[in-house]
Amino acid sequence: MKRFNAITLALASSFFITPVASAQQDSEANNVEEVIQVVGSRLSMRTATDGAAPVDIISADDLAATGMTDTAKALQYAVPSFNFPSSSITDGSDAVKPASLRGLSPDHTLVLINGKRRHSSALVHLNGTTGRGSSNVDLNAIPMAAIKRIEVLRDGAAALYGSDAIAGVINIVLKDNAQGGSASLQLGQTHKGDGEQWRASASTGFAVGEDGALTISGELHHKNRTNRAGPDTRQQYPSLPDGSDDPREETFDRQSFHIGQAEYKNASLFANFDMTLGEGRLYAFGGMSDRKSESGAFYRRAIQNNTLTEIYPDGFLPILAPDVKDYSAYAGYEWYIGEWTLDFSGGYGRSKFQYNVKNSLNASLGPELTPTSFEAGTLKNEEASLTFDAQRFVPFVNNSDLSIAFGVSYRDNTYEIKAGDEASYMDGGYEGRPGGSQGYTGFKPDAEVNQSRDNVGVYLETENQLTTDFTWGAAVRHEDYSDFGNNTSWKVSGRYDITDRIAVRGALNTGFRAPSVQQLYFTNISTFAVDVDGETVLQQSGTFNSLSPVTEALNIPDLEPEESESVSAGIVWNGYDGLAITLDYFRINIDDRIILSNQVFPSDSPAVANALSTVSAENAKFFINAVDTKTEGLDIVASKTFNLNNFGELKAQLAYGFNNTEIESINLPPLFDGIESVLFDYDEKIRMTDSTPDHSGSIGFTHSLGNWRTDVRFNYFGTYIIGDYDSGETAEEANESYGPNWITDISVRYAFSDQLSLVIGGQNIFSEYPEEQPVQSAFDTIFKYPNTNSPIGFNGGYFYSEVEYKF
Repeated sequence: MKRFNAITLALASSFFITPVASAQQDSEANNVEEVIQVVGSRLSMRTATDGAAPVDIISADDLAATGMTDTAKALQYAVPSFNFPSSSITDGSDAVKPASLRGLSPDHTLVLINGKRRHSSALVHLNGTTGRGSSNVDLNAIPMAAIKRIEVLRDGAAALYGSDAIAGVINIVLKDNAQGGSASLQLGQTHKGDGEQWRASASTGFAVGEDGALTISGELHHKNRTNRAGPDTRQQYPSLPDGSDDPREETFDRQSFHIGQAEYKNASLFANFDMTLGEGRLYAFGGMSDRKSESGAFYRRAIQNNTLTEIYPDGFLPILAPDVKDYSAYAGYEWYIGEWTLDFSGGYGRSKFQYNVKNSLNASLGPELTPTSFEAGTLKNEEASLTFDAQRFVPFVNNSDLSIAFGVSYRDNTYEIKAGDEASYMDGGYEGRPGGSQGYTGFKPDAEVNQSRDNVGVYLETENQLTTDFTWGAAVRHEDYSDFGNNTSWKVSGRYDITDRIAVRGALNTGFRAPSVQQLYFTNISTFAVDVDGETVLQQSGTFNSLSPVTEALNIPDLEPEESESVSAGIVWNGYDGLAITLDYFRINIDDRIILSNQVFPSDSPAVANALSTVSAENAKFFINAVDTKTEGLDIVASKTFNLNNFGELKAQLAYGFNNTEIESINLPPLFDGIESVLFDYDEKIRMTDSTPDHSGSIGFTHSLGNWRTDVRFNYFGTYIIGDYDSGETAEEANESYGPNWITDISVRYAFSDQLSLVIGGQNIFSEYPEEQPVQSAFDTIFKYPNTNSPIGFNGGYFYSEVEYKF
């Protein structure tokens, strides 16, 4: 199918990411006329190595070869510049994890499906993870069974696609086969014997009309939890009247926390449709995902006043059990008038995140009245869009053709917060005990919002292969938002082939990211672990939006868009005997980055005390434009296929990514009593600059011989840092460094026939773990490993088998 629209690209760089090289070469060998249209360009008659920007093309086979059961995790192991860290006891982020590109924020990457903008999750990451204060697209809502390939544009593209495309663009292309399909079942568990999981998936295509296709793909996925918590050595029960310990201290199960992979159930279904209609083509696609997960909060001890021993004599572990639902539907029509290719499309996406709390209570209601499970509130993000695109070629100088494209888009975003059950947030006054559901306090009625904003964008794009050696492109886009104003972004790019084997390429562009509706309107008061005088304590922490009287009282300014300037330059070498190497440098400067501030306390300032006096929060945080950063990096990719004659074929791939973020300046809003620095403290600086590895890479080998295929991958994740600053410490004392780590994966596939195959494999087969945390408090014995930002997770080895049948 040939389609020109706002995402269509015609550069396919099979060597840009290591597994991609082999997949693309195989495709070309089988069908030399196939043209893969890839994100970032419109020239449709390109060879696989003619790109003016680095694009990774990850095929469905490449994703499957990782053995990963989650789309985002598979992408992390295929693209070194993509980060998908693990976290535990991070509230909603246990269910929808942050993912980022080039070490930037998760919301600096634009995600598309079949070239159309994907809606982001309603969740806001709040609790200490990478990308704190951001919202990202939930890639795991898209089943791998539905994916034909994933294209990762590692370059700024706001001039092409609008807001968010600062770090790059991820385009997920859905399967479009008109016949045949596959079904698979994977079973596995960790080396500890826990974390059992299974995933059943299937995909099939149907012919529609003479040349149309309907492809339906579905997946059922279940994971059991893992637990890597250390012992809780704290006193659990009140002392006896004579001051001695309660005898139950000796028999209490000290592994009372759940720190590890959450329990997880997910069902997803996607469809992709295309057919000729009249003088054009009608297309549509969409899907749904329904996920339920269960993860632990902080254990409530029997000695604490936030429990009721009449219900839980030994204390209890609240369980967060959110229901996460995603829906999307897009449809469009492409037709031709003269030399013009026209495309009109519309779409709708919705993310719904409902907080549920189980095995809990509201201590302020007393043992007779408190429920033990709660609906704590619902977040909803909706996005509707209309897009019109037009493209044609016109004669240009030197007997070349100039591609001209323009278009207009309209997008409407709505963010809604619904209050939870009354029992999830109320204070019943029983014995002065804290109100609200333990584990996650429900959203109150005064936190409810239902706010919308819309924007209109127009763009103009040109691209031209002026000579056989030189290609250039330019684009400009203007966006007008109903809430903050407008922005104009531009981009110029070029590529010059010095010889048949060596080429140079580069780009200059500006970009922006509008404040998300989540950042504009999210507000809540919930229980968080905070540092007070060097000790970790649980407090009611408030996140307040610009509509809140707390924010107004402290004169927190309204949010403005982030703006970026980017430069990239690279070298492409198509070597001898299929060896291909690319090297790309990039620098991204971002001004006015939006952060979720650190907590401010009543003790910090009388102004804060007065602002918080009318709410139940013990501290407050806000979204603010505060930081200018510079990110520099280098991506290197090499691949080669070796013909071993009677010993089969060996494909070798190497990929390396380096990125480093530095804070150029901090511009905090003036607060009463000069406490600006509290808003962005040392730990937050470390989270922005060092919470993801600067260095990452992979070395992969795929050997094929007859019915056998063996994949071996060595994945490298460099050092990352978690800030844990206490008053008076030096930077070296405050920094907790983890890594580097080498992770080894292996899988062996045997094909019994063209249809039936069996895979046996292992991920992290040597069971690498992060370093254990330094023990500075009782919590450090419980949180044996860092509970946030670990690129290798904390489960150890995972071993699996999978059977696949193609039809």
